[in-house]
Amino acid sequence: MRDDVEVSIEETVERLVGSQIASDSRHARQLARRQMIAEAVMAEGTMRIEDLTERFGISLMTVHRDIDELVARGLLRKTRGIVSAAPTSLIESSDVYRVTRQAAEKKAIALAAMQFVEPGQAIFMDDSTTVLQMAAHLPARVPLTIITNSLALMNELKAVRDVSLLGLGGQFYNWCNAFIGRMTTAEIGRLRADRVFLSLAAITDDLVFHQSPEMVETKRAMFDSAAMRILLADHTKFERRALHAMGSLSEFDVVIVDDALPEPHLDRLRRKGINIVLAPLHGTLPGEPARSTIL
Repeated sequence: MRDDVEVSIEETVERLVGSQIASDSRHARQLARRQMIAEAVMAEGTMRIEDLTERFGISLMTVHRDIDELVARGLLRKTRGIVSAAPTSLIESSDVYRVTRQAAEKKAIALAAMQFVEPGQAIFMDDSTTVLQMAAHLPARVPLTIITNSLALMNELKAVRDVSLLGLGGQFYNWCNAFIGRMTTAEIGRLRADRVFLSLAAITDDLVFHQSPEMVETKRAMFDSAAMRILLADHTKFERRALHAMGSLSEFDVVIVDDALPEPHLDRLRRKGINIVLAPLHGTLPGEPARSTIL
């Protein structure tokens, strides 16, 4: 069971109802319910499936369908009427889990990242939920060529006018809702882009890490094929650990973090000459350019 679940189920319900169920679409309600089920099981560690039907007021058939989807994404495990949380590394890699974490920070960072996007550019965008937040701002910078392995980003941009969307193929992984692996990196290697926007799971000793070696290879291929490399990382990434290193912060042209990053980290990054952009968490109006600080 994760020991870092700080948000109660009631708070999770309130947040998801406000952000997703408001659309009143069946898909939005389904997604919100599955996120709440995942949070509930993560908080408890193990739960009876019958208890979930009572907690969320849904049928046994519906809860089994929701759990099966969460199992396929690597979030949960199901055995004989019991559902339990998957290992932490899989939980933290899952897009269902990641999309609810540090939402305000991700939005602020994505807005700050838009200052590096100009019309006419070709841009690699990875599968991260932080980079996904940039999708809402891209129509203001068209025409653009967007190259991505993220199925979620493809769906967000497929109807945007003046965006040439290049979807990277390869093996599809449900847990990250993206294409990664050898076939994907081979496609990337045949392309060259003006920018790449990446995010990873953890930053340790000023190196960036991820739990999946296949994901690291895919992100590194994008990194190597772009003229300008931009890392998006909220402040909590500096408090996490993952197994596989992709590279050093010093290799990136720009590192964008939210302004909640502790001062000791900022001081160290300044001393190393890393180009930091601070994205403000407060005081930025919707649609207003981010008043970022380049350090």
